Amino acid sequence: MHGLHDRWQGWRRRWQLARLRAPEFAFMFAPPPPNEWVALDCETTGLNVRSDEIIAIGAVRIAGQRVMTSERLELLVRPRGGVSPDSVRVHRLRARDVADGLPVQDAVKRLMHFIGSRPLVGYYLEFDVAMLNRVVRPLLGVGLPQPCIEVSAMYHDHKFRQLPPSHQQGNVDIDLRFATLMADLALPTREAHDALNDAVMAALAFIKLQRLRAG
Repeated sequence: MHGLHDRWQGWRRRWQLARLRAPEFAFMFAPPPPNEWVALDCETTGLNVRSDEIIAIGAVRIAGQRVMTSERLELLVRPRGGVSPDSVRVHRLRARDVADGLPVQDAVKRLMHFIGSRPLVGYYLEFDVAMLNRVVRPLLGVGLPQPCIEVSAMYHDHKFRQLPPSHQQGNVDIDLRFATLMADLALPTREAHDALNDAVMAALAFIKLQRLRAG
């Protein structure tokens, strides 16, 4: 199964590289450094990937079993529209907090240089990548090419393996909330809905779940 997945990933990268409009970003399609990943998170003005905007990006490198907090990226992004009171209640970033932020295209370019070709790690990463790809596709002609590793899926598999065989059938109700996951894995927490904090916590969970899976 892994061989088939790897072949599909290889075909996808070649297909994307052939359509790359900005050759200066071809480095993202190179083989990644071994045992390195980048955990990332975005704060946004809402949850609509078609209309809401990124206002903060946090990312941190992972090398082997270590979160490299000295190798991190933390950017504020200036939105074209406003920041709603509902979203301020979530991430505590007001319009004036991000007024001097980077234009989103500049922020995403810096993020792509930070990531390189490393696989991405995150909690509900699909949303973050969808938000980023709204900016990446017009720049590159393709979306981010890196494989994505979903921490909540790793946690689901971890909890599923702990169930008795008689319960490992059908849909199993497993609490995948980030706070539950961090508490169950006995990991230190930071203030949530801060892009860098969330990236660091996802990185810690990824390392712990990798260790548990290896036994």
